[in-house]
Amino acid sequence: MVSTSSSNESNSAPPIICISGFSGSGKTTLIVGLISHLTREGFRVGTIKHDVHGFNIDQPGKDSYRHKEAGASAAIITSPTRFAMVADTDEDRSPESYLPLMSGLDIVVAEGFKRAKLPKIEVFRPETGKGRACENDPYLIAMASNASLDTDVPRFPLDATRQIADFIIDRLKLQKKD
Repeated sequence: MVSTSSSNESNSAPPIICISGFSGSGKTTLIVGLISHLTREGFRVGTIKHDVHGFNIDQPGKDSYRHKEAGASAAIITSPTRFAMVADTDEDRSPESYLPLMSGLDIVVAEGFKRAKLPKIEVFRPETGKGRACENDPYLIAMASNASLDTDVPRFPLDATRQIADFIIDRLKLQKKD
């Protein structure tokens, strides 16, 4: 749950790891596995998904949709168990810019953001017919691929979510917030 506490510890920005690669490489499958392992270990996990094509999560005709259509720059829909915010932006923002919304979490896993200056794990499948997405990236800390690769960073099999989660915990020095 996102914290509403005013203490410094719970409001500090959580560390972020990017899971990057081209479409069809298996990023989402890996992230779902990582979330499962990290939450079982007691970590509170948030995610940020980058969509280069744009998206709309609101539904035409619903009140919050009508608010945005009328000109609201931001609209929040809330219930007793969750909330969502839709806001306009003038640029493709960095994942770090969203971290204040994630205070109180232990880690944020960002899907995509190939060009971000953040630690990242590249998911690579040669059968997609695409090259490496993050080759020569100084922020690349590991690879997830079943292909034999000549790389200076650790390589994990695509289905090794437990080992990748442990690697992230160790590499980012994750600690659970109270």
